[in-house]
Amino acid sequence: MAEAHIPRVPAPAPAPQELAASRTIDFHFNVDHRIGYACRVVRKALGAGKTVLVFSQDAARLARFDLALWTFSALDFLPHVDAGSPLADQTPVWLAHTPIESARDVLVLLDDAPAPQFEAWFPRFPRIIDIVSADADDRAQARVRFKTYRDAGWSPIAHEVGTQ
Repeated sequence: MAEAHIPRVPAPAPAPQELAASRTIDFHFNVDHRIGYACRVVRKALGAGKTVLVFSQDAARLARFDLALWTFSALDFLPHVDAGSPLADQTPVWLAHTPIESARDVLVLLDDAPAPQFEAWFPRFPRIIDIVSADADDRAQARVRFKTYRDAGWSPIAHEVGTQ
């Protein structure tokens, strides 16, 4: 007598507040170039099937990053839009200069100062990466962000990347 096949029901998707299992922020220190490194992070995340939000309050920096996503590799297409675009729902990479309500799999921080209202919106992201160049001023500003996030109960983790 053959056994009846019982279909497996997938577990329900976690609620947004449950997505961030840990309150860690990965600081990638000593990168060769913040924007170029951020492009590589985005490419790797997309290759893993993840969605990404790249955040900076600096509109000029975000514009340079937008251009870099189009030009940094002749072999890669990294679809991206402003988080407020009508095409955002169909695009895996969003760019934003203000905190947003929606969640993504990865949050990439390109700011010099701690993100505004981070305690309210960081928990929506399972992975947060703050990118820091080898520039002395950039590293000094990153230490302030690191301390701010740690003092707020987050667990920043320093990764010395070097010039890979």
